[in-house]
Amino acid sequence: MMMSRRNLLTAGLVFVTVWMLGLLSGCASPAPKMASVANGVKRVDLGSVTITMVSDGHGSRALDANFVRNAPLAEVQMALREAGLPEDRLTIPYAVLLADIGSQRVLFDTGNGEFGAATAGKGLENMAKVGIDPASVTAVVISHFHGDHINGLRNKAGALVFPKAKIYVPTTEWNWWMDDARMAAAPEAMKNAFAATRRVFAPIASAVVRFEPGADVLPGVRSIPAFGHTPGHTAFAIEGGSRKVMFWADNTNIAALFVRHPDWSAVFDMDADAARATRRKLADMAIDSDMLVAGYHLPGAAIGTLSRRGSGYEFAPLEK
Repeated sequence: MMMSRRNLLTAGLVFVTVWMLGLLSGCASPAPKMASVANGVKRVDLGSVTITMVSDGHGSRALDANFVRNAPLAEVQMALREAGLPEDRLTIPYAVLLADIGSQRVLFDTGNGEFGAATAGKGLENMAKVGIDPASVTAVVISHFHGDHINGLRNKAGALVFPKAKIYVPTTEWNWWMDDARMAAAPEAMKNAFAATRRVFAPIASAVVRFEPGADVLPGVRSIPAFGHTPGHTAFAIEGGSRKVMFWADNTNIAALFVRHPDWSAVFDMDADAARATRRKLADMAIDSDMLVAGYHLPGAAIGTLSRRGSGYEFAPLEK
């Protein structure tokens, strides 16, 4: 039976519509809007989950040939130049993530506290700007035990900064850093890191909740093994809102270097090979699962979208 011209046109339109819907289903969701509630505090409303990124200030260091272990200094400088950043000095942002999930208020990492440089340790000051009481935090979830992530848990007087919060840490990370024999055998340059771990956790060791790689930490919070930066470095999927969020902690340092060039190795990565593999694993997971990405060292709002670009990736901070 021959189809009429009208039927042919109708069939064609149906085919194009179905084809376009198929294409759109594979595209990333529109990025949600971010609210700048105060200088240093950005908020994203995801319905039943609210994400608040709190700046903890920044660190600064001169760029030298050792910062990226496996790339020529000239290439590193070129990457910084392409991103519009200084080629001789690095500014490394710090940001913690606060997630309101139902009745829970969960803080991911604690920042430098009273132990960082003068430009760091701004987390509590920024929380105060928007009326966030440290006593309102019900859980603190730690990604790894580097000082800029755990030192904010306890002040110099020894008091817990988030007094009502239950503390959750990766078992793998705990076992590595709390091993006394490993501390005794560690090179002198690492002694302070082991000491900081004990200062923070030893007085509350029996109350710290340790979770296994891949375990659900809390309702709406799932751990993702992200080993390499440290032996037990862990990322987290925050679920239950209109868009999933991955907090990948130190999966990357400066985005212009390690998001764009994920196979480059930062001086801070304890296992460079594992860290490189983890960078790609988490980036691909976030893109393929249409997740927002938040990170301790990401620029701007420190939360945004990720896309593939050439042999690396591109991070785009959320905007108002």
